[in-house]
Amino acid sequence: MTMIEGKAIAVRHERIDDAAAGQRIDNYLMRIAKGVPKSHVYRILRSGEVRVNGGRVQQTYRLQEGDEVRIPPIRVAEPTHGAPAPVGKALPVVFEDDALLVIDKPSGKAVHGGSGVSYGVIEQLRAQRPEARMLELAHRLDRETSGLLIVAKKRSALTALHDMMREGSVEKRYLTLVPGRWANPLQHVKAALHKYLTADGERRVRVSEEGKAAHSIVRLVRRWRDYSLLEVELKTGRTHQIRVHLTHLGFPLCGDDKYGDFALNKRLEGEGLRRMFLHAAQLRFVHPLTGVPLEFESALPDDLQTFLDRLDAAEKRHG
Repeated sequence: MTMIEGKAIAVRHERIDDAAAGQRIDNYLMRIAKGVPKSHVYRILRSGEVRVNGGRVQQTYRLQEGDEVRIPPIRVAEPTHGAPAPVGKALPVVFEDDALLVIDKPSGKAVHGGSGVSYGVIEQLRAQRPEARMLELAHRLDRETSGLLIVAKKRSALTALHDMMREGSVEKRYLTLVPGRWANPLQHVKAALHKYLTADGERRVRVSEEGKAAHSIVRLVRRWRDYSLLEVELKTGRTHQIRVHLTHLGFPLCGDDKYGDFALNKRLEGEGLRRMFLHAAQLRFVHPLTGVPLEFESALPDDLQTFLDRLDAAEKRHG
C-alpha cells in the first residue's frame, strides 16, 4: 500500500507469516508503520482499534503464524530512501539453515548503518539476498571486532535467541591480547557497567554501581614477556563489556582506540598491529527451533595471527 505524507491510510488486514511470528504486536506495528510515533501506536492498541483475530490484545501479545491483524487508518511519514547498500563481496558463511545464518565478520565492517556509517553487514546481506523475507541481527559486534555473528532469518528464531541470551544460554568466547602479564589462569570479573555520552556526543561505558550487572570470565591462553593472550567468555552482553572490564583491571586491549593505551597503540601500529585485537572466536548454543546443539569456531584472522607470530619470533631472539 502506498504511503503518502499527511494522508490517512485505509484499514489494513495483515496475515502473519513465519517471518513475523513471535514478535510482540507493538514492535510489529512500529516496524510496518515507520514514522508513526510510539505514543500513537500504544494509543490505538489501548483503544482496541488494533484487533488480532477479531479481538483486542495487550501490547505484550506475541503474534502467531496465521494471526490476522486489523490495523486502523494511521498517518505515516513519506519514507526517505538513502543510497542502497552495495551488494559487495559475499560475506563468509559458517552455517546456514532456514532459520539462522552465522557469518565470520571481517574487522572494520560495522554490523549495521548509523553513527556516520551508511551501511553495515545487515544492509549488505539484505542487498545480497533480496529474496529473504527477513534478516535481523541476533546480537552485535563492534566495528573493529572480527568473528562469529548470528543473523536470524525467522522472527521466532530471533525471539528465542534473545531469550536465550538473556538467560545466558548462548556461550560466546572472544580472544584478545593485552599488555602486561596476566596472572590468574581463570578469573571472574563482575563489575556493573554504565553507558553515557561524552561532551562530543560519543557513546562510552564505564564501571559504575549505577550501571547494569555485567559478568565476564577471563582465561589465560598464553603469555609472552610483555603481553598476554586471553579468552573472555561473556555471561552478559553489555556494550563494550570486554574492553571496559579489562581496562578497569589495568589491562586495556591492544589497539583499542576508545579505552586503550594510546601511546602503546601508536607503537603497536608501527609493529604491524593496526586495529583492536578482539576476535569472536567461539559460539555454542542450542538451535532455537530444532533443539540441536550447535558449536562454531573461527580461527584468528591473518593480521592478528601474524602479530602473534612476531611476538614468538621476538621471544626467541631474547631467549
